[in-house]
Amino acid sequence: MKKKFHFFDSKALANLTIVLVGILFYVALSNLGALREKVSGFLGILSPFIIGFAVAYLLNTPTAFFERKVYKNLRWKRGLSILTVYLLVFALLVVLIALVVPQVIDSIVALVNNMGTYLNNLNTWVTELTEDWELEWEGLDNLLLSYQDLWSSLASTVSSVLPQVLNYGIAVGSGIISAITAVISSVYMLSGKKALKKQVKALLFALFPADKTEHVLHICRRSNQIFIGFINGKIIDSVIIGVLCAILCVILRIPYVPLLSVVIGVTNIIPFFGPFIGAIPSVLILLMVNPWAAVRFGIMILALQQLDGNLIGPKILGNYTGLSAIWVLVAIVVGGGLFGVAGMILGVPVFAVIYMLMRDFVAQRLEKKNIDPEGCPLKPAEPPQENE
Repeated sequence: MKKKFHFFDSKALANLTIVLVGILFYVALSNLGALREKVSGFLGILSPFIIGFAVAYLLNTPTAFFERKVYKNLRWKRGLSILTVYLLVFALLVVLIALVVPQVIDSIVALVNNMGTYLNNLNTWVTELTEDWELEWEGLDNLLLSYQDLWSSLASTVSSVLPQVLNYGIAVGSGIISAITAVISSVYMLSGKKALKKQVKALLFALFPADKTEHVLHICRRSNQIFIGFINGKIIDSVIIGVLCAILCVILRIPYVPLLSVVIGVTNIIPFFGPFIGAIPSVLILLMVNPWAAVRFGIMILALQQLDGNLIGPKILGNYTGLSAIWVLVAIVVGGGLFGVAGMILGVPVFAVIYMLMRDFVAQRLEKKNIDPEGCPLKPAEPPQENE
């Protein structure tokens, strides 16, 4: 009996799919500017929901803790856990705004108001230093003038921009609406987490084979552990570093303690480069105020970075990423180059997931070929010895 020829068999469909994907990829590269603009506009529309998902993702761990440990015997344990977590976050924000923000603003205002005095003091200090050490460098005066011009232009720019802040009422209103939408969407995501997980699992099992779906879900669970462990640990680590920075600044009599500790704490969220990114502008500010305080601050940051990198960070973060130092550096540089600050923060856990998948793939291939990572054949398992 003659076999019927089907034009759209599985092989033909696979080839057609590859061709279509190639065409779409070529069109996207040819219109990269327009595509980026469209994607940015689309992400801008979805930004409240993206932020809401990020908030829900970060608050899921404390919500689960309250649900399992505190309200485990109550009927409305999920709702009570969500309410408790949001009230705690709101209280924390109120405390930060009431205690930290005014001091940071006062530090910035004092810094801007005293800019001229600080520049004159810096000029006097450099002049005395060159005279005491008999330094002769023709470019020193030009460098100092350029430094003064830079900070003078920065101060004038800040002074001219500050009065215009009131003209951005529409942008502020839009931001408030987006923030409210993000909070509401995060509450819905947290409350409907179980139903959403069931729907996604049902869809995956309906579309793909059961063994493939189980493998994908296993990868998702492991990836979630990496992300949650890294992000939560990094936030706790940054808070500790910010508090230690404030305490050490008070002990070492370094001015503008609130401003400097907030800068160091926030930038410490960025792995590896974070302390240095925060230290550079801080040292430049202190050079104008008190050069010796800048020296003390620089030494303190170096010691704090070593303490964080060798003791505090490993204790809190553990080994969630499984990456060596070189791969962490690659992840930060590549992530920062592609997606900016967000890429520098999330590049490490993303690269850790990719590294995990590659490690599993290599291990699976080596097992199929019956060789070890050195290329040597694996010894066959010895048969169990029977008791005589």
